[in-house]
Amino acid sequence: MKGYNKPIIAILIILLADQALKTWVKTNMFIGQEFHLIKNFAIIHFTENNGMAFGMEFGGEAGKLALSLFRILAVAGIGYGLIYLIKNKYHRGLIMNVAFIFAGALGNIIDSVFYGKIYDYASIFHGRVVDMFYFPLLQGHFPTWFPIWGGEEYIFFRPVFNIADSAISIGVVCILLYQKRYFKEEVKEQPSINSEVVEE
Repeated sequence: MKGYNKPIIAILIILLADQALKTWVKTNMFIGQEFHLIKNFAIIHFTENNGMAFGMEFGGEAGKLALSLFRILAVAGIGYGLIYLIKNKYHRGLIMNVAFIFAGALGNIIDSVFYGKIYDYASIFHGRVVDMFYFPLLQGHFPTWFPIWGGEEYIFFRPVFNIADSAISIGVVCILLYQKRYFKEEVKEQPSINSEVVEE
């Protein structure tokens, strides 16, 4: 089990925190309800989505089923990749970041697959993902001369997300930032050719 302990612990912590918060929000708040942690900049806002991370949608009931099945296959692939990385002793940072991605994807799969049945609003594989973190740090209107969106309101950061989404994002961003370190090829030193000393 050497090499597995830290990734497994990280996965369990992320899953437990993600599901505990989602369960609390689902059972103690109503859709659209919110309370402010820091003025208007950090908000717990209860919403659900039928699609991908950060509330993106994907093609109705058939699309929802396809997305749920795709997620399961993707998580299976990520899990296999994680085991491969551990067995082949890849960089520990890479392993931990893949563990974050795996945990986040699995956390959202639990919602998609089981929440419809658990909370009695849809069949299996048709559940909705619970989101709650909302950070509208910057708000205002584009100048009227601005192309396309001139005069329209902008909010940064608009998407509402959850712990699972955060884990996936952290894992992906860290892999992109540190890819040179993680995938550095070890250059093996060529043995030097020593001239033979012939003793007479």
